[in-house]
Amino acid sequence: MRGEYKVPGGKLVAIDLEVDGDRLAEVAVSGDFFLEPDDALLDINAALVGMPTTAPVAVLAEAITRALDPGATLVGFSPEAVAIAARRALGHATGWHDHTFEVIHDGPQSPAMHMALDQAISESVDAGLRPPTLRIWEWGAPAVVIGSFQSLKNEVDPEGAAKHGITVVRRISGGGAMFIEPGNTITYSLTVPSSLVEGLSFEKSYAFLDDWVLGALADVGVNATYQPLNDIASPAGKIAGAAQKRFVGGAVLHHVTMAYDIDADKMLEVLRIGREKMSDKGTKSANKRVDPVRSQTGMSRADVIEAFKAHFCARYATVEGTVTEAEWTRARDLAETKFSTPEWTARVP
Repeated sequence: MRGEYKVPGGKLVAIDLEVDGDRLAEVAVSGDFFLEPDDALLDINAALVGMPTTAPVAVLAEAITRALDPGATLVGFSPEAVAIAARRALGHATGWHDHTFEVIHDGPQSPAMHMALDQAISESVDAGLRPPTLRIWEWGAPAVVIGSFQSLKNEVDPEGAAKHGITVVRRISGGGAMFIEPGNTITYSLTVPSSLVEGLSFEKSYAFLDDWVLGALADVGVNATYQPLNDIASPAGKIAGAAQKRFVGGAVLHHVTMAYDIDADKMLEVLRIGREKMSDKGTKSANKRVDPVRSQTGMSRADVIEAFKAHFCARYATVEGTVTEAEWTRARDLAETKFSTPEWTARVP
């Protein structure tokens, strides 16, 4: 059995192993990582021999850590990375290339319907009714999207929102508020089964699921990096923010809003960006907090999106997808009974 795991921003870890009954046997770890001392690789292999085939990532990683000399240095990988590769070899975890992704890019929808589609599609992935899915959003109206746990009154100025015709909606994931204008924003959702993020903490799964879009940004001339916990930035400033929601069955909804262009003055009239939040970003001006993709690429929003889709489809197995009738029905109901209601939007006043 063979499993591989590419550490986001790090190195490839591969493992070849055999199984004897319900235990690991004949373990051989390899990769383009760096490890000192040289014979520490033998300690990693030995630590896994005899481990149960059902052992989770945390248990396998702990066994490796115990076996390593305290002075051992691992560069570009970790005990957790080896454990994830082992779980993939055993078929408990999956990699990107174990899946065929549906790519959906439909016409504009209302803010409430986008919130509802995220939930409906994620429920389908969680129940095993659809494969992992990348959905590109088209916005039908300007909006402020606040995180599941944010205070409505602390984040949004109602007078500013009314002045500019801004709809306020609350999403099902955590994180901060996003200022949306249809022609100035690129938003996508990536919904994956639990097996793809097997063994990854919330923090590590952000980097893992953002990795492809860093490559897509490079294709259009943007040198972007992942910034913990949930930002994507270039040397010129922040580009995007991500948020996640995990479902009962373990499926992960990972959605990203990227600034193609932005009217910073309007944003400041609508969002109540606190002094504390500004200070922890190391800047005194909100206008400098978001660096639009347009200024770095010179490309139209539509061309940037097509380049993103092309990169994803070249990198992974994909098919063109559609929202099913059952998902449309579920989303329409959620949009009406949940995401358009003051009870949900102001559930944290």
